[in-house]
Amino acid sequence: MKSRYKILVHILFWIYMLNQAFFPIYLNKIDIKLLQDYIYLKDIFITTLLNIFVFYSVYFVIPNFMKLKRKWYIFPFVILLATVLSAIRLPIEIAYWKYLVKLPPSQLMFQYDWIWATLKYTVIISIYAMLIRFSIDWFDSQKLKNELIKERQASEIALLRSQVNPHFLFNTLNNIYSLVYNKSDEAPEAVMKLSSIMRYMLYDSNTDFVALHKEIEYLNSFIELQQLRIRQKGFVEINVNGSMDNRTIAPMLLIPFVENAFKHGNKNHEPGIIIDLNIKTDRMDFLVTNFVKPNEQRSSEEAGGFGLENIKRRLGLLYPDKHDLKLNLKGDIFKVELTIYN
Repeated sequence: MKSRYKILVHILFWIYMLNQAFFPIYLNKIDIKLLQDYIYLKDIFITTLLNIFVFYSVYFVIPNFMKLKRKWYIFPFVILLATVLSAIRLPIEIAYWKYLVKLPPSQLMFQYDWIWATLKYTVIISIYAMLIRFSIDWFDSQKLKNELIKERQASEIALLRSQVNPHFLFNTLNNIYSLVYNKSDEAPEAVMKLSSIMRYMLYDSNTDFVALHKEIEYLNSFIELQQLRIRQKGFVEINVNGSMDNRTIAPMLLIPFVENAFKHGNKNHEPGIIIDLNIKTDRMDFLVTNFVKPNEQRSSEEAGGFGLENIKRRLGLLYPDKHDLKLNLKGDIFKVELTIYN
């Protein structure tokens, strides 16, 4: 909790306490004798000062005892603290009435009711002090806990994203190496595509979200780079429907599904990979369909290939309760259906 809010809590508490003290005056339910010579106002003055002393004595001392390993020590300590504060408070109050207010001796008769009232006030103020202190500390601990969770999630997201990049880079460099080794004229174009992709990976993907059109440009560059290796112009069919204006997405989120489609897809079909992106007002639907190789008839989880658990974790962190991921393997057709809700 910010300092100004803590101060505001304390100010409101003391306004409440003063309002309680003046309440009998508001209702005209006070002995008229107490209003003479401002006796009642003087009583409010000294009581408030002593309450402040008790309140902040407990407020600043009690948290130190909360650190004790044996928590049962706290209760007897609170009783002892209240007793000590009452023992300090009582003579101060008597001296105030005797020497400053100069009440006549007849009104300063020592009674046990006075001790009981002092102890009662001390205990009540101590309880208020502990409640306010524990409430503020609880709020601060929850805020710190939330900040730690956010920092941990940010670190985890960065780690998950970094796990995607090396795998993609490794495969792409192998493809370019193959083109260079075969002295292909397409090698320079592949290097330029890789340069564009690396620029996106190094700069744009360091944020939590990027413009959707940048992610699609990156996806197209990746597909073109892969097609240089496959040499089947009609192998990939990509369809984008809807407006990408003002739409964002987590960077490097869609690429693993497409990469796995290339890795595990059957090259004997045309098109072998079909990518559909449907952008709607309230959601975005991303569908990747590919034909699985005949010798790779596995479960839908296995057919997803590398990075599936990675992507699931990122989706859970970045789009909690705002996404739906379905993997379906029927025959030799594997489908990934991802829906992200606004």
